[in-house]
Amino acid sequence: MKALIALSAATLAVSSLAFAQGRGDQHREQRAHPTPTPRRAIEHRVGEGHIPAHGPPEVRMPPARVRVATPAPAEAPRRVYRDAPSHPEAPHVHPENDRWVGHESGRGDPHYHLDRPWEHGRFVGVIGSRHVWRLRGGRRDRFDIGGFWFQVSPYDYDYANGWLWDNDDIVLYNDFDHPGWYLAYNVRLGVYVHVLYLG
Repeated sequence: MKALIALSAATLAVSSLAFAQGRGDQHREQRAHPTPTPRRAIEHRVGEGHIPAHGPPEVRMPPARVRVATPAPAEAPRRVYRDAPSHPEAPHVHPENDRWVGHESGRGDPHYHLDRPWEHGRFVGVIGSRHVWRLRGGRRDRFDIGGFWFQVSPYDYDYANGWLWDNDDIVLYNDFDHPGWYLAYNVRLGVYVHVLYLG
């Protein structure tokens, strides 16, 4: 038994010395020829359950630069929203700083002009990050959350592709730049659309 213990101890000592010597050679080689570590920008994924703490700030534009609301030309090119490889091609929120990408047009944006804002009244349910609503059916032209009905802005229809109208979670935020509209943020996808309260 003593011989077995002595043999195990000797084997362990020789292995440790060989390992230490190999590490020493490796460290000397690294010092002589350092391998550069690739630097990558930290890329945060959009969505995945992140809920913005607040809605987008109101866009402040000098009075001389505010555009008059006119009908938007149908053939106008769409804006590009993908600002990182894994980000969606839709208005979205950056989870690391709650920046609302795509909400910079201000009050004069003709895509969100309503002749009669609040035509169906104002939404009386909870707005903001303290309440998550579950979609309970419908489509982008009329959907239900908690017994309240909304419609996605026709200009934003394509940005709602991929929404699960019978079980996605959304959070509603006020849109201070576009009277009559709210912003519906999809928690799973991290994208948002303008929505109109229908009652």
